[in-house]
Amino acid sequence: MTTTIALAGKGGTGKTTVAALLIRYLIETGEEPILAIDADPSSNLHLVLGLDIERTVGDIREEMRAITESKATTVAAMPGGMSKHEYLDYQVQLSLAEGPQIDLLAMGRPEGPGCYCAANQMLRVILDQVTERYPYVVVDNEAGMEHLSRRTTRDVGPLLLVTDPTQRGLLAAERMAAMVPALEIGVEHVYLIVNRVRGDLAPPLAEAIEANGLSLIGTVPEDETMAEFEFSGRPLIELPASTPVYRAISDIADRILNT
Repeated sequence: MTTTIALAGKGGTGKTTVAALLIRYLIETGEEPILAIDADPSSNLHLVLGLDIERTVGDIREEMRAITESKATTVAAMPGGMSKHEYLDYQVQLSLAEGPQIDLLAMGRPEGPGCYCAANQMLRVILDQVTERYPYVVVDNEAGMEHLSRRTTRDVGPLLLVTDPTQRGLLAAERMAAMVPALEIGVEHVYLIVNRVRGDLAPPLAEAIEANGLSLIGTVPEDETMAEFEFSGRPLIELPASTPVYRAISDIADRILNT
């Protein structure tokens, strides 16, 4: 059975870092292979995981749109005589960035105004089939949770809303939590993580979290080692296990997955 963990948050709050170190925790607890899905159009999850991506699911959809709209190609024929479903399946498999313990799939840009609905429906089926091969799938979403709202992933276990210790970040997390009932997928639990905390939470922020009924699962401290890794370009997944940021995320992951 596959457990899908999704992360979302306002841009710049560090959700991609949290996603990478959550994946590190899953590896260390023997849950690999893990599928990471980068559902943020900016596509930078591969950098913190130390993987390379060449194509996204959005690229595949647009390429198929171009093929089917070409006058040189009949409606039924795809390259190699494949059906549309076979073509999409083949291209998705090719686009997977494979590592020894992690595979990565980048979603890329969402469909534009001229929604190619047939391809999107086939992609949903294919992505469900792909994710079934992994015990855990970790989805790094954009702030608006576009891919979740369009149901381009399966039902979610925990949804982790990541904020920095600011009222603006918390307001964004509150708005995302309010979106959950309208999503076309099931979400079992919604948790809040406050990232880049210096010392204890400021009392006004702690009071705001309590007043809005958000379930605070933990805080992550600022960590100088993070800055060193980011400056040098080293993948954050290689952070030493002794660093405060990794210890904090490990504790959070343990509470989420083992309680």
